[in-house]
Amino acid sequence: MAFLQQWRRFNFFDKEVVKNPQTSEIFNKIQDIDITTCASGRGQIIFGDTRGILYFLDRSMQLTDFKAYEERVTHLHQLKQHNILVSIGQDESGINPVIKVWNLDKKDKTNNPTCTRYTRAIPGSNNPSQVSSLTVSENLNMMAIGFMDGSVTLIRGDVTRERHSKSRTIHQDKTPVTGLAFRHSQRNTFLYVVTETCTLSFNLTGKEPRKEVLDLHGCPFHCSVMSDATQDNQFLIGRSDAVYFYQPDGRGPCLAFEGQKTILHWFRGYLVVVTKDSKTLPRSVAGEGPPRIMDIVTVYDIQNKFIAYSAPVPEVLDVIQEWGSIYILGGDRKLYHLQEKDTQTKLEILFKKNLYIPAINLAKSQHYDYDGLIDIFTQYGDHLYSKGDHDGAIAQYIRTIGRLEPSYVIRKFLDAQRIHNLTAYLQALHKETLANEDHTTLLLNCYTKLKDNSKLDEFIMTKDKEVTFDVETAIKVCRQAGYYEHALFLAEKHNQHNLYLKIQLEDIKDYQKALTYIAKLDFEEAMDNMKKYGKMLMSEVPTQTTDLLKLLCTDYKPSDKPLVDPASLSGDVIVPPLVHKAPAEEFIHIFVNNSSQLMEFLEHMTKVQQDSPSLIYNTLLELYLHDLAHVEIKEKATKKELERKAMDLLQTSDSHYDIDQALILCQMHNFKKGILFLYEKGKLYQQILHYHMEHDEYDQIIDACKRYGTQDSNLWVQALSYFAGREDNCKQYIVEVLSQIDRRNLLPPLIVIETLAHNSTATLSVVKDYIIRRLQQENDQIADDERLIKQYREETEKMRTQIEEMKTNAKIFQVSKCSVCNHKLELPSVHFLCQHSYHQHCFDSYADNDQECPACAPENHKVLDIIKAQEQGRDLHEQFHRQLEKSQDGFSVVAEYFGRGVFNKVTLLTDSNKSSPARQQSSPASRPVTTPQPISKPPPSTRIPASVQPQITPAQPQPQRAYTTPGIPTRAAAAPYSAPTQAPARASQPVPRITPPQQRVPQTSMQRPSTPDSSKSSPRRTPTSTTPQSSLPGTPQRGASPKPDYSDSLNPFAEGGTGKASKPAVGGGTMNPFTGRPYSPTEAAGKNPFEEAPPAGTNPFGDEAEEEDDGSYNPFFN
Repeated sequence: MAFLQQWRRFNFFDKEVVKNPQTSEIFNKIQDIDITTCASGRGQIIFGDTRGILYFLDRSMQLTDFKAYEERVTHLHQLKQHNILVSIGQDESGINPVIKVWNLDKKDKTNNPTCTRYTRAIPGSNNPSQVSSLTVSENLNMMAIGFMDGSVTLIRGDVTRERHSKSRTIHQDKTPVTGLAFRHSQRNTFLYVVTETCTLSFNLTGKEPRKEVLDLHGCPFHCSVMSDATQDNQFLIGRSDAVYFYQPDGRGPCLAFEGQKTILHWFRGYLVVVTKDSKTLPRSVAGEGPPRIMDIVTVYDIQNKFIAYSAPVPEVLDVIQEWGSIYILGGDRKLYHLQEKDTQTKLEILFKKNLYIPAINLAKSQHYDYDGLIDIFTQYGDHLYSKGDHDGAIAQYIRTIGRLEPSYVIRKFLDAQRIHNLTAYLQALHKETLANEDHTTLLLNCYTKLKDNSKLDEFIMTKDKEVTFDVETAIKVCRQAGYYEHALFLAEKHNQHNLYLKIQLEDIKDYQKALTYIAKLDFEEAMDNMKKYGKMLMSEVPTQTTDLLKLLCTDYKPSDKPLVDPASLSGDVIVPPLVHKAPAEEFIHIFVNNSSQLMEFLEHMTKVQQDSPSLIYNTLLELYLHDLAHVEIKEKATKKELERKAMDLLQTSDSHYDIDQALILCQMHNFKKGILFLYEKGKLYQQILHYHMEHDEYDQIIDACKRYGTQDSNLWVQALSYFAGREDNCKQYIVEVLSQIDRRNLLPPLIVIETLAHNSTATLSVVKDYIIRRLQQENDQIADDERLIKQYREETEKMRTQIEEMKTNAKIFQVSKCSVCNHKLELPSVHFLCQHSYHQHCFDSYADNDQECPACAPENHKVLDIIKAQEQGRDLHEQFHRQLEKSQDGFSVVAEYFGRGVFNKVTLLTDSNKSSPARQQSSPASRPVTTPQPISKPPPSTRIPASVQPQITPAQPQPQRAYTTPGIPTRAAAAPYSAPTQAPARASQPVPRITPPQQRVPQTSMQRPSTPDSSKSSPRRTPTSTTPQSSLPGTPQRGASPKPDYSDSLNPFAEGGTGKASKPAVGGGTMNPFTGRPYSPTEAAGKNPFEEAPPAGTNPFGDEAEEEDDGSYNPFFN
């Protein structure tokens, strides 16, 4: 039980009489009203009087009324959430009172509130009884009425309508009901019932109310009230000895407020209690009548336990709250207004009295903002600090952490005598994780100055403790103060690997522990720390450091983790192991002062990882050569071992060393074996020879030439120059070199003689055998060349004769069987100059086109492909120069490219030549001779006159090839003709000649044609490229020409021709294969155009060539 004497009294309310706002006079409109009941809510105060009238007072002190009952109003209840007013009154005496529900938002015709429900209040005894108490649920679904006969009636349903409402008596007693109240929770609804003799609660959640007796004591009328959420919605009952609190299941605490209580009211966390006072109000001078009784109105702050206001009021009739204030209706029919002071004013009152604890409690209860509370804490701390209560002051300053600047507090406690207070504040600052590096440093310095190892251990060494400070700063402070164990603990716990290693290596100098710690780190961390501290560790513990580096660069796993992943052992998930390998070349700098360990490390890497980068192999080779160069002469075994290792490294096929750098290293250290091996590996045969020459190693020079002479024959030439310049007796070496030069034909004899002429020791006997052999070879070569020249001349003459015969004589076909089906020839048939003949239907079936003999076509295609390949290779100048440089016989290369026409002048044709008539006609010589049905009986062998034979266009100059080939088909004229006189008379039927419709040959004598029309059967075309024509049988010879006059005087192949043409062409496009110049029909009669280059003139084969070719660019005449 809380005693009232312990509570402080304050004046947190201002009392004044309500005045009329318009006149500033005391409000007296209710002076003559006999008020029986009051209610408030929804912005107005409601009164009921003995005449049944309801009065409504708004905030502007305007009073309205209407008559609700005939006799009197006894009870009013205004709902807070709805503008609904429930009233109970009497229309007639001696009967049950009437319950009316008013909707204040709806007005009737007389502008009065609408009555939505009218019902009788019937007690449980069914006998007329006055209503003593009324309460309505805020959700409008229940209403409870208490009667003077002790019964309680509960009405369920919509309280605003009588329909669907059910009423039942839930309690019956002998004493009147003095108080009712509903309490709503999330699941249950309770009804408190108070009589003069007991206190009850009913659980109304189910169909049947469950009764609970809370106390066997009751209270007078108006002495019960419901609190708000600040007091957990408890039910308060005021008796003469105290105020009691009740929950639905029992009685709670009580407050010993003595005095006869007449009214209890709850206002915003305050409990307003009206008690009787023994004092009476003195009578006024002019007034008469008995003295008035005074009541004491006391406002209690239950939560903060102080009295907020206490003052006498004459004969209090009721306490009302509205518009945020308390209104008291006095017996003198005046309204007294209790206005609460603002929070800041209350706090100032408390501060003046140095009552900081009540101020803090008041601010919290009034939901004061956090910054305001911080100000109170700060003022309270300053107050305690000024009084010398440093412990209490630091407790208040700790409550300001997060808002108040820490330096404000720290400056107050920097004195050495208050260091423990400062330590407490800094600990709290770290606990709130608001400390910076300076705070951590200061706290650790406090621990070290106090030498409080237990506190220091508690602050740092606790493993499960949450870290509330900057770890790196704490490590630095402990390290500076010499608390290495604490610093190491923090560094290891919080993975400050760099700081841990610094302490171990620089302060404690325990190198082995540092190396062990690195071996436990993850791959990336271990690699970085080895790069950073590797030199120091290598100088102190070289063997262990090298072993760790070997592991780090091959397949690293932390030493404190299993070598095999446990997940892979279970067999559930097969995950390929992740291999971590650091680049070994990044750790070479660690071994600066320890070459032996570096050699061991590099040898291990080249053995385990043969694909190591070139830097590894180059460095290892340099180590071998460096040690080899500085080894003493006595240590032969060591020298041989180093040489073996160096050569094994160079000769291993898997080594990835850089050849150029390795060669430089070998040259720097004069490692002969390595130099020669690398020269050989790089195919630097000239360098090998020069190396032996520099060291005058004659036998090695000869051996090098023998070994590499096949790859580079110039080595023998250089060897000859070297021995020729030596004054020593090098006869045997010169003889050996000369034999190889002679055998390989590397130098002309004259150059050999000139080279050896400068050597005084090289006498004639040295080169005698060489000169004799060379002269004999030259004689043999001359004889072979003369024989070939003779053979080529004979073949050329034979070709000329064949060409002349084909141009001037008729061709006789005596083939009697088809070359395809091997049956006897029948008309119509096709004949080729290659002596192949076919049935017309066989030829059409087997021939790919009508221009080639099917039997000769495959061979002709081969030759044409060769010619085409040669033509494509004409412009390969780079290839020509490359072959010329490498060839032993350069003249043969030049001759071969002459044959390909590389040095010929290209002849270009313009568009005007394309439209010439000669190009629009196809040569009959390119078509087969077709024999239709016979008309007369010619002899079996038909001679084709020369005028019908194809005129062969010579190709570009290639002396080694023939330029006319039998096998070019010729198609005979369709009209019948008589057999030539040269043909033997043994054919039983004539062989007509058929030509295409646009190329019909007129019926003429088979003699050499003399009319221009006969030229239609054998048009000529000038080649538009330098591609030579095939000389094989069965290949059609193509050419284009205008319509020439085939008289003997115009035929360049006839010895007596005049060589005149209708359209002379400058620089004809047809070349003479024997002279390399264009054909000229203007040569004098009797001259053969194949013998020499004729002068430029008219070309009888066509006028399509536009450019002049005077033979000046022909390599055969230049």
